[in-house]
Amino acid sequence: MAVPLPQRLAAESLGTMLIVIFGPGAAVISAHQSGSITLEGVAACNGLIVLGLIYALGHVSGAHFNPGVTLSFALFRHFQPRDVLPYWLAQFLGGIAGAGVLYALFGDSIASGVTNPAGSDLQSFGLEIVLTALLMFVITSVATDARAVGQSAAIAVGAVVGLDVLLGGSVSGGSMNPARSFGPALVAGDLTNVWIYLIAPPLGAVIGALAYTLVRGDHT
Repeated sequence: MAVPLPQRLAAESLGTMLIVIFGPGAAVISAHQSGSITLEGVAACNGLIVLGLIYALGHVSGAHFNPGVTLSFALFRHFQPRDVLPYWLAQFLGGIAGAGVLYALFGDSIASGVTNPAGSDLQSFGLEIVLTALLMFVITSVATDARAVGQSAAIAVGAVVGLDVLLGGSVSGGSMNPARSFGPALVAGDLTNVWIYLIAPPLGAVIGALAYTLVRGDHT
């Protein structure tokens, strides 16, 4: 039996909130505690929270937690288009709620959880496309292809999230998720570069889904 939309939206909102608390939150805590969490630790926090949430909520909402993932699934006919806007709203509200929790706990240190380019805007824009394309390539494989090892989906996706943050964290912040970036930026009042993370990850997600669709081949 299909899970009703309100329950799915609650799962998406809760999952995105926790991704912000444990993702950008790792950077916030590191800044609050004088560098107590390294880039490797931040990458692990990002990857492990996604891994855990896929196991916990994947059977409820599909565990998108990312507007780019929802868009790509809809475009490639793995998700109902009518549910895209409700999912986006739930995800962005969850991201804002997660940032609100961080602000309540750590105050102005929330600024350290805002994803901003360390290099040029063009570098970060391009890197976010590449990082998200890889992530969506893997998600499309394990979530939509019956030949993939479905039981390992959470491990594969969590590992790629961690890998992407390791590679891109020191340049673009390794966001890959508009809701993950928008929440902290809004709460911190730093929206200067948020356009990068609202546009580049969805573009990358569509590219990644298209790439897997092209290489998977027809099969029964």
